[in-house]
Amino acid sequence: MKGSEGLLATAAAAGVDVCFANPGTTEIPLVEAFDQVPEVRAVLGLSEGVVTGAADGYGRMTGRPALTLLHLGPGFANGIANLHNARRARTPIVNLIGEHASWHQSADAPLHSDIESLAKPVSGWVGRTSSAAAASGEFAEAYLAALRNHSPATLIAAADHMWSQGGVPATAPAAPQRPQGDEQQIAEVAKVLAAGRRPVLLLGGQVVESPEGIRTAVRIAAAAGGAVLAERGSARVERGPGIPPVPVLPYFPEAVTEALQGYSDLVLVGARTPVSFFGYKGQPSHPLPSGMAVHELADSDADALHALAALAERTGSAAEEPPHAERPEVVAPAGPLDADAIAAAIVLTQPENSIIVNEGVSSSASYPAIADAAPAHCELSQTGGAIGMGMPVATGAAIARPDRPVINLQADGSAAYTVQALWTQARESLNVTTVICSNSRYRILDHELQRAGIDDPGAAAASMTSLADPAVDWLSVARGFGVEAVRVTTGEDLLKALGRAHGEHGPHLVEAVL
Repeated sequence: MKGSEGLLATAAAAGVDVCFANPGTTEIPLVEAFDQVPEVRAVLGLSEGVVTGAADGYGRMTGRPALTLLHLGPGFANGIANLHNARRARTPIVNLIGEHASWHQSADAPLHSDIESLAKPVSGWVGRTSSAAAASGEFAEAYLAALRNHSPATLIAAADHMWSQGGVPATAPAAPQRPQGDEQQIAEVAKVLAAGRRPVLLLGGQVVESPEGIRTAVRIAAAAGGAVLAERGSARVERGPGIPPVPVLPYFPEAVTEALQGYSDLVLVGARTPVSFFGYKGQPSHPLPSGMAVHELADSDADALHALAALAERTGSAAEEPPHAERPEVVAPAGPLDADAIAAAIVLTQPENSIIVNEGVSSSASYPAIADAAPAHCELSQTGGAIGMGMPVATGAAIARPDRPVINLQADGSAAYTVQALWTQARESLNVTTVICSNSRYRILDHELQRAGIDDPGAAAASMTSLADPAVDWLSVARGFGVEAVRVTTGEDLLKALGRAHGEHGPHLVEAVL
């Protein structure tokens, strides 16, 4: 058995069933090994940003690592942006990076680079293979690290360790258990909730992925006279009938401060203290109201669901029914499209148990505000701010859950970063409907110019926010990658286009022109 075969056999035994790949010469032994280990499905991406983003989407939907297979340092570097998002989403991924043969590395060949320095900022663990025989055990270590750290792990695999004989499958590692919440922290938060103040519970991580976790948090907050919010950029949020609506923190810092105004205490439940995306003049990094006290019930590594259940018992709210909340009314859009109309059309047409992948700040911001009116679904959002995640994450989510339709609510500027994902969707015949919010602008930069006091930008500045000269021909782009596409300009036509896409198998793209 070659080292590559032993490594993939270990991956299969651990439950890894998908590898998103864009390989090169140094990975040929692993490419060959997929025929020897058919339990691991190889899915080709035309760019490394698609590969890493798809692995993120897969991991968010399954909680298990997918593999990526990438070509040396430059290939890995092409995928770093979506690994940055995956690290922020706390997604387990194992990156296999092909490396030159061990005896060739000192020759400083054209593709030689310092792979460790590239990998460390986006990996919770980085290692190298040492031999064909040891490679399987080293993979098992990487796999365990990805689960333990809730983060991508990177294993650099030398070509000669992969092509050489002597590979031996290693024992598949058992998934580690999350540590339970600290009893002292739980007791301290219980005292805060019993003090008659007005707290707000900020939910993140595994709590917003759990309908029961959301219901428990809402019961606790109601008993304490407080409220519940979700942190912005959660990896996955569950919504639907029987799940209380949870508002999401706004994007801009002053809006965050306003949303928290009037509350005395902020209780972090698998979330972090709100932080502004950027540093603005005169604005603090953490936009909290003056005097607000912050308490941590459970950090993102701990079992926040267990801590929340224990807090419910301590506060006497475990048996209470969550308060009833009115769900938003959504009116069918008519006439020219805007962000509200696009969101309404998606809510009114999305099938039961859809997966919504939402990449956008301006054009897609209306969706979360009315999403609780939709059938049961989950939303995967932008976690790290590196744009170009929407199409790849939708691709990985569709492979993880082929039984669920995927809708990618996609800004046009960020779509252009990783549009090659459409090819993978077509090749794999995935049920992904991409809705391009087409305003031919980096609209968020228009807002940022205004916030900086630049109401009338000069020609150079204005040119850097416009995508209109030339405008992207999304229909031609999609069809060139093998995906059916249609362009719509009204609410009526968008409803029809979405209904048709959801009724047909395979990927579709709808350009919704604002």
